[in-house]
Formats: sequence, C-alpha cells, structure tokens
Amino acid sequence: MGDYVYPGIVSSLALLVCYYTLLRSGIARRKFKIEPPAHTGPEEYERYVRAHQNTIEHLVLFLPGLWLFSLAWNPVVAAVIGATWLPGRLFYAHGYYRSAPARRPGLLASMPAVYILVLGSLIGFVAELFRA
Repeated sequence: MGDYVYPGIVSSLALLVCYYTLLRSGIARRKFKIEPPAHTGPEEYERYVRAHQNTIEHLVLFLPGLWLFSLAWNPVVAAVIGATWLPGRLFYAHGYYRSAPARRPGLLASMPAVYILVLGSLIGFVAELFRA
C-alpha cells in the first residue's frame, strides 16, 4: 500500500464529512417535521439539505481528483492538498446552516483543492504522454 495510505485516509475522512452533512440534514428533517420523501420546507431546513447535496456534488470531483493526482504525481502531495478540502467543506456546511451567503468563505476555502487535484492530474497525465 505504501504512500497510498495517505490519500486513503483523506478519502475516508471526506466520506465522513459527507456523512456528517447527511446526519445534520436528517436531524433538521426531524426538527422541522419534514416527512419523507419531501425535500422542501422552511428555508432553514433547505439549507441543511443543500449543504449535504453540495457536498455530494463536490465528492464526485474531489475523490477521483485525489486519486488521479496520486497516480499522476505523488500520493503524499495529493493527500496534503486533499486534506485542505476537509475543513473547508465543514466550514462551508456550518456557514450554510446559518445563512446562504455565509457558505461562501467555506466554498472558497475548499474549491482550490478540487481545482488543483483535477487540473494537476490532467497536466501530469498529458506530461506523461510527452515523456513516453
């Protein structure tokens, strides 16, 4: 497994961040008495749902980006970059729970990791074509 243990740990933590937002949205569902399968209700409730939904949407880019960067460049560097996404997403969710505009700092904190991992992996793989 070697150095791939590090992106593995970051991946596991990212899934726990996603689960945390799922848990908080479930708690909000009970608090605001929203019966399944409804996903609409008071704005306060919908912010919890959107924080979770947006985290899932980011995972679709983050996790493959983390692993592709690990393969294209270095798994330890990928894990370090990826680790910055974790607190950024928690900051994002907690901001969103307060108000929609309050989510912005967390978004700005978490997005660079996604861009660096995805674009960095593409650059690494294209560069490999020219080395061959």
